[in-house]
Amino acid sequence: MLSRERVFKTLKHQEPDIIPWGEHSIDYNIYEDILGRKTFVQAKFRFTKALWEGRRSEIVNSYKKDLIDLVDALEMDMIAAPMMPSIKEEFKPMKKIDEETYQDENENIFRISSVTHDLMPYKMNPKSYTTPTIESIKEEINKIDKEGVPEPDESCWEVIRHIVKEKKSTHFIMTFWNDFAWPSFGQTDEDFYVNLLLHPEMYEPIAELNGKKAIAGLKYVAKQGVDAVITPGDLGSSTGPLADPKIYKKFVLPWHKKYVEEAHRLGLIMIKHCCGYTWDFVEDFVTEGYDAYEGIQASAGMDMKLLKEKVGSRLTLWGGVRNENLIGGKPEDIINDALYAIKWGAPGGGFIYGATHSLAVGTKYENLMAMKQAREKSGVYPISI
Repeated sequence: MLSRERVFKTLKHQEPDIIPWGEHSIDYNIYEDILGRKTFVQAKFRFTKALWEGRRSEIVNSYKKDLIDLVDALEMDMIAAPMMPSIKEEFKPMKKIDEETYQDENENIFRISSVTHDLMPYKMNPKSYTTPTIESIKEEINKIDKEGVPEPDESCWEVIRHIVKEKKSTHFIMTFWNDFAWPSFGQTDEDFYVNLLLHPEMYEPIAELNGKKAIAGLKYVAKQGVDAVITPGDLGSSTGPLADPKIYKKFVLPWHKKYVEEAHRLGLIMIKHCCGYTWDFVEDFVTEGYDAYEGIQASAGMDMKLLKEKVGSRLTLWGGVRNENLIGGKPEDIINDALYAIKWGAPGGGFIYGATHSLAVGTKYENLMAMKQAREKSGVYPISI
């Protein structure tokens, strides 16, 4: 059975020959461990620095080759192909303060994370941020109503189009598009959640703006020939909802439903990425019409057995092996995770194998190989664990 057929059969809640495997995100170290060469795919600061140095074409070529080679090497069924920065965009190097610290032209300071290896906000200059108002948001909404949203530059689709051309006949192809979770604003995460508490008058207009912006651009994604869109808006932390679920249900849920309806009208499958504790929202994912829920974080209490019982007949579940164990555990931990997820998630179809978030920086080679082998040994239908 082709990988592509395997995924579609699973999404229909039918049993294929073996559980399909895919990841929405795979960091650069995985590529280098498996392929034995340097890559720019999700290479964090290395990617950013290469853009500053005018090496965009090298980045694009790396993505085109390495995405395909890794999926083939691991025998995965799904490929997540991202948009690329526009060839027309100018990438100004930041001022280097020390080996880990950089400052942009607006005096915002960034530092390279020792955990993710990415350039992350460290100290932001409040003067560089313009606070939205209800009036400014309504102006944006009116503009979208009249003109739609601009189509991304053709060069942004380079990698996606290449992957579709080379692998769509055999594999399931996905990309990412806008998502919107909590209707708030702010320069930092802290500001964002404080403003969510302080400014309830902004909920409705921000939700409308985010919804219309995402919906209006879906037609551009559909033209690229991908099978599915992954929407990455998180709703939960590791211990509970990031904010009051009532806010989400009243203001955001109706727009998510319209978003999914438009995607389906355009022939796109919709996959909701949402890590963290999401028990307050899983029924909403069904109501909104999402085809699959990915990012099932076991360490946040999202138990595969309970999820299968609650929504497994109506929503494809995608996850299984804990990120914490891929990074800090041993192969036996991986096998235990895999067996549990496969035992409870796979019977009857509607289950895609993967990490509980992503294959992230720090994932050990031997643990990834144990993950692969567990699927090959125990993921064959009929499931007999």
